[in-house]
Order: sequence, then C-alpha cells, then structure tokens
Amino acid sequence: MLIDLDLINRFNIDYLTLCRWLCSVRRNYRSVTYHNWRHAHNVCQLMFAIITNTTWWKKLGEIECLSLVIACLCHDLDHRGTNNSFQIKASNSLATLYSTSTMEHHHFDQCLMLLNTHGNQILANVSKDEFKSVIQVLEDSILATDLAVYFRRRGDTFKLLQSNNLDWGNSQHRSLIRGLLMTACDLGAITKPWEIQKKIARLVSDEFFYQGDLEKKELNISPIPMMDRAYKDKLPAMQVDFIDQICLPVYNSLANTNDHLKPMLTGCQKNREHWSNLTNLVEENDDEKKKEKK
Repeated sequence: MLIDLDLINRFNIDYLTLCRWLCSVRRNYRSVTYHNWRHAHNVCQLMFAIITNTTWWKKLGEIECLSLVIACLCHDLDHRGTNNSFQIKASNSLATLYSTSTMEHHHFDQCLMLLNTHGNQILANVSKDEFKSVIQVLEDSILATDLAVYFRRRGDTFKLLQSNNLDWGNSQHRSLIRGLLMTACDLGAITKPWEIQKKIARLVSDEFFYQGDLEKKELNISPIPMMDRAYKDKLPAMQVDFIDQICLPVYNSLANTNDHLKPMLTGCQKNREHWSNLTNLVEENDDEKKKEKK
C-alpha cells in the first residue's frame, strides 16, 4: 500500500526501518479475539481501496494519505479486548489518565511511542512541519474511531456531504471526511460477503462476551445484553439494530458521495437481510418452544 501510493519514495522512508516498524506494530497488538493485528490490517486495506478507487488520494494529499495508513494500522494498538466503558467501570489507570476516548488516546500514545522508538522511526526524514502535520492527522484519525466521537460529529459530516459543498481545501471539511472514512473502515467487516461477515460477527461477540464475563466476575455488575452470554441467541437482532443505527447511515452517506463506494453499501444491505432472516428464524423457534410448554 505504501509502495503503491509512492509514499516510501516521497518521504524517503528507509525500507528496513519500515519493516522493523511494521513488525513492532504487529507485536504490540495483543492476542485478543477481534481487535488484533488482523483487524488493523483489514482496516488499512479498506482505507487503501477507498482512497485509490475514488482517487481521493489526490484530494487528501501525500501527508494525509501517509497519516491515514499509519492511523489504520495503529488505531487499536494494545487493545485489551474491553471497551472504554469497561475501563471507566474498572477505574483502571487508563481511565484515570484519559477521561474521554480512553482507549483511543492510549492507541494514539502507543503509536507515537513506536514511531519514536530507535530503529522504528519511519518519519525520520520528513521535515519538522511535515512531522507536525502527520502527528496532528494521526491523532485526529485515531480518536475518530471512538463511536462516541462519530456520533458527536456525524450530524455535521452528513450535512456537509448532503449539501454538496465539500471543499477539499478546507481543513475542517477534510477532518470530517477523514473521520467518516476511519469509521467506515473500522466497521468494514459489515460490508463483506456473508460468510466472512458471519464469522467476524462471532469473533466480535466472543470478545464482547469476554468483557461481560469480566464485569460479572471482577466488577460484580450485570453487563448490557450485547456483552452478556445469556443473550447470545439475540445476536441476529442486535446485528440488525447495529446496522440500522450505525452502519447504514455511514455507507449511505459515502455511497451518495461517490459511486465507487456503493459496493460497501450494497454489502451492508445484503448482510442486514441475512441477519434479519436469522432474527425471524430465532423468533419462530421461540414461538414454537412457548407452544410446546403450553
């Protein structure tokens, strides 16, 4: 991806340093069920596909393209398999350090740490101004993967795209677009072919159930249904709700902006149909069980 975008030559990145950095990034992902290196790589691949197929790489410019690639690869560094809410409930050190976007701030700090580690300094040959710009975009992009940030910004983002007044020369407009792209890529599994989507959904739910188990055992609290194994049969219905409330608005907005992004919307809609069908089957089975009891 970096080679295809000619970013290695443009920023004079030493190839061996790049290889060491990539290995370091991969090592700093924990062996959790879903938020691991494979997820990070998938997010980055989707970002690459988006900016190349739309040719938005020309609009964003080389610095922002480099920043987005790095941000995608590093956006979940050192993820523990638990979300921001858990960090706060557990009153751990990260929640004390960061009151908002707890894990995202930690991911960004881990990213900075690796970029400044001896032997991993892939930005060693950029100018001071370029370095400052990359770090600013990195922080903005990684923090944008917090769904709380997405909900806070999506009104302005959707309004901007619907108005057809997107100005690529406006830094605030580009920030909103980058944030939406990070969300679209982070949630990208929902757009994949059904067999892949079904498998990934199970991985996500297993990680959620892991957090729910911790909340029960260590915090002595009842997890929300999405995190509770007792509600595992409700996964199809919860997926439909997740798609309706979060995913479809994202991909609808992007598809209306560029025709090359319509396949993501189509994939999301097809998966909604599959999950909806499974929801109906679960409800029918529940009705049959109730009848048998009577």
